[in-house]
Amino acid sequence: MKKPEVNNSIYYHLGRKWYEADDDPIALLRAEARFRNPWIFKQMISQGMKQGKSKLLDIGCGGGFLSNSFIKKGVQVTGIDISEDAISIAKHYDTTKKVHYLKGDAYNLPFLESSFDFVCAMDFLEHVNSPEKVIQEASRVLKPGGSFFFYTFNRNFLSWLLIIKGVELILKKTPRNLHVYHLFLKPKEVQNYCNNHNLKIKNFQGVGPKVFDSSFLKFILKRRVPSNFSFTFKNSLKIGYLGHAIKE
Repeated sequence: MKKPEVNNSIYYHLGRKWYEADDDPIALLRAEARFRNPWIFKQMISQGMKQGKSKLLDIGCGGGFLSNSFIKKGVQVTGIDISEDAISIAKHYDTTKKVHYLKGDAYNLPFLESSFDFVCAMDFLEHVNSPEKVIQEASRVLKPGGSFFFYTFNRNFLSWLLIIKGVELILKKTPRNLHVYHLFLKPKEVQNYCNNHNLKIKNFQGVGPKVFDSSFLKFILKRRVPSNFSFTFKNSLKIGYLGHAIKE
């Protein structure tokens, strides 16, 4: 039986939903970004980030949730995505107009080796058929000693239940095959891919929604994502997880 293809075409037509929709899974992506970005920035500072000089590449930048935040923190940011619609929205919401956005392929990044101090791939590795190729390219354009940050979903029954079936059940506008189970990645798999391309995992950090929170209850009852919907760190990597790897 043929495995289902992930439905990446939805990111070609979201428009302002990237920033305005609360009845679409993209609102969960916004909430995740609000939670993740400070953690990533803290790691960057610990790795010697230089204000105004350090360069960051945001692979699969989408609507610019990471890029538009980090440009305000004194980082030189380049955002790349295959969707022209997403890039247009990202540019529109870049109040600084300083992020370098461009259309491009994550399997064949249009940059020279050792071009960036930091590379990010948020909510991206589970959307491609060859995540190792993305990691290989991330490593190629990363300077020695630079950091690769990623966020993806583990592959197990709990993640399938929450990330796929749970979201489909609660948010009725969830497109078919927004995520597909076989593309979820076990941490060990990502670690092996990183090892194959001179990236050493520094740490994994489990992430999940704050379930004992009024915003989570509103999410279930109203079938919309409240503006204060939030995520938290988990002791387990069973659902989603952040990763930080350093190029050797």
